[in-house]
Amino acid sequence: MFAPGYQSNFPDDNRDISVYDFKRPERVSKDQMRALHSIHENFARNFGASLSGFLRTIVETRVSTTEQLTYSEFIHSLPSPTCFTLLSAEPLEGQLCLELSPLIVFPIVDRLLGGTNAEIFIPQRPLTAIEMRLMSRIITKALDNLAEVWADLVRVTFAVTGTESNPHLVQIVAPNEVVVVIGFEIKIGARAGTMSICIPFNVIEPIVNKLGAQSWLAYSHKTSNRAQEENVSHNIKHAKVQSRTYLGRTEMTVEDLMSLSPGDIIQLDKLVARDFLMQVEGRNKFAGRIGKLRGRRALQITRRARPDEIL
Repeated sequence: MFAPGYQSNFPDDNRDISVYDFKRPERVSKDQMRALHSIHENFARNFGASLSGFLRTIVETRVSTTEQLTYSEFIHSLPSPTCFTLLSAEPLEGQLCLELSPLIVFPIVDRLLGGTNAEIFIPQRPLTAIEMRLMSRIITKALDNLAEVWADLVRVTFAVTGTESNPHLVQIVAPNEVVVVIGFEIKIGARAGTMSICIPFNVIEPIVNKLGAQSWLAYSHKTSNRAQEENVSHNIKHAKVQSRTYLGRTEMTVEDLMSLSPGDIIQLDKLVARDFLMQVEGRNKFAGRIGKLRGRRALQITRRARPDEIL
């Protein structure tokens, strides 16, 4: 890079010159940033599935940003107080940061304590000891999923080394050191918040060359392998879904409705010999016959239902 007003003494000055900002040096190439983005897209999918099974509700997680910043810029972009966790990643040296915004932390805590997140108030205060204990279970799941997607790059063991509510009190590297920040958006019903993973360059410097390898970029575009499929299946199999079986329909007057009493029989428009449809989350899933099992009404599934099948 040349200073302003520089006059070249070379006869042919048609060389390509790129601008370089010494205040914000980009130490990770674009290809390596794309590889990190792909790694953490896989993490977002797995983590979302883990949270869905754990919280018994649909949780959507996606990568929103992948960028290089100075550590000072990253710290000043965070709210205070927040849920700020320091991590080690053996055998790599140095520390990483995992930050969860209060906008999503308190809805998660509310859900774990049996709430509905409908009218939850987001307080501007640090987490209590009980709330932090609950969030540690979420953080543990995040670290397990993070270690899984990093395994094809390097086998690491993530561990929590400290927690803080004010990120300005934590300095894991010099303020002007380059860090890679991966930002996530997490949605739980109508609630949404952010999560950030801060990776100082000195932590990934020993393995950064692997990120540019063509083999890694090819891997990132492959479909999920068997282990990932089993992991996702394990995480979501305990999630609850709403199912209902339609017995039939009928019309009656309000007078007839008001005169109903226990023991009365209502004639429906469907014959007993026909298949009855079972819907899961409002969609046709199975068809079967009505019967009894151990003294209780039951549906014996006989086939899969067509999506357009009439109830």
